[in-house]
Amino acid sequence: MAALSCQFHSTNLLNSRSVKSRRKRFISGSAQPAQNNIKVVINGATKEIGRAAAVAVTKARGMEVAGAVDTCHVGEDIGEVCGMEEPLEIPIINDLTMILGSISQSKATGVVVDFTDPSSVYDNVKQATAFGMKSVVYVPRIKLDTVAALSAFCEKASMGVLVAPTLSIGSVLLQQAAISASFHYSNVEIVESRANANDLPSADANQIANNLSNLGQIYNREDSSTDVLARGQVLGDGIRVHSLVLPGLPSSTTVHFSGPGEVYSIRHDITDVQCLMPGLLLAIRKVVRLKVANHIKSQLLVSLYHCDSYGSIFSIAPSLQNLVYGLEKFI
Repeated sequence: MAALSCQFHSTNLLNSRSVKSRRKRFISGSAQPAQNNIKVVINGATKEIGRAAAVAVTKARGMEVAGAVDTCHVGEDIGEVCGMEEPLEIPIINDLTMILGSISQSKATGVVVDFTDPSSVYDNVKQATAFGMKSVVYVPRIKLDTVAALSAFCEKASMGVLVAPTLSIGSVLLQQAAISASFHYSNVEIVESRANANDLPSADANQIANNLSNLGQIYNREDSSTDVLARGQVLGDGIRVHSLVLPGLPSSTTVHFSGPGEVYSIRHDITDVQCLMPGLLLAIRKVVRLKVANHIKSQLLVSLYHCDSYGSIFSIAPSLQNLVYGLEKFI
């Protein structure tokens, strides 16, 4: 990675004038975007992930930021809030309906990216659907009853929605690797680290434990110290989770498996919100293709919460595989 980074910066130094020229042309093109671009509305635009998404969408091919919604920095240009070199001439507003109405009148393909909170997701998706727009929802800790309600609503409305508990490709690969390893090992524990103590065990740890438990195997049968608090919290079918919290720690998840004479460990670290952007861009491209299809049972909501490794499109593994394999087409 270091060598790649050096090459990248060296190229920029040698071609600084041409890069600046291309940037100017790009910003000019953003002001007069291509008609067939996906119009992306970012709801929760001033959050860290929202600002990163605005930059990523602006740089991506075939899509553009068409609206920014939040209750903070209302009236300010989203490009300036994100620290871009030039403004995008898109003010942040706190009225999602106003933006949806404008995009709907243009008859363009639109996607609402929702980074808000679990309590408002359902209403946001209903609004987007009413204007004929699809949604990508990335709201950690969204409740299963909300997912079920979204599924029922979207099936009636015949409108695609992508619900993603993770947009990190590394997190996806970690979960897939854990599922594969679970067929060969009967002892497993999860160790995670976070910079703060919000929502522990984390969504990642819960997801991994649920995935492995839904495979029908009982883990750690020989461990009788279930009541010792220092042994961690038990999730699912005997899977222990240990959460380490220290300021400055990266968001890390490690799954340890063991068998006779060996230990197998897989680990994933998140150091920056940028790791979520490739998955987000792929999700935007995927959701516009979601249509009613006879071979897809529920057709409309790609939910990653009901997990068996060989289940329907709404189970964790097929959806995650689609995310990873789909990304290869764009690399």
